[in-house]
Amino acid sequence: MLANYPGPLILVSHDRDFLDRVVTSVVAPNGNGQWLEYAGGYSDMQSQRHETQPAKAVKLDAKIKRTIKQSNPKRKLSFKEKHALETLPGQIMTLQQEIVNLEKMLSDPTLFGKDPIAFDTASSRLTQAQSELAKAEEAWLIIEIRREELESNSRK
Repeated sequence: MLANYPGPLILVSHDRDFLDRVVTSVVAPNGNGQWLEYAGGYSDMQSQRHETQPAKAVKLDAKIKRTIKQSNPKRKLSFKEKHALETLPGQIMTLQQEIVNLEKMLSDPTLFGKDPIAFDTASSRLTQAQSELAKAEEAWLIIEIRREELESNSRK
């Protein structure tokens, strides 16, 4: 409901994931009584403030750097990589929608009482879908960075 609210809204929450999904900007203290507005959600604010990044992001950065160093600038994207660049965005969107649907289902406070098996199944699938989404996004990002690097090397 909040994500579809058309007007301005001040929201205070400790749930960082919720903030990432709902807000378009974050106002946070910057010390000495100063407050700054950052575009995006909580994760975006952390990146903009150059605070400690989540461990997942640090691992991803290291993996991307390793992949870029290993790539041969004269080679082209493989058929498999080209296919992945075409299909991964659709898979990512499908997983994102599935996650939204599962979260909506699990937000029903009576679900566990009515149908504990459905609750357990949805909880397990949510965890699995989130993991699949992270892997798909990481794979797409690595191949896209490689594609951009190859294009920039071919222009030189």
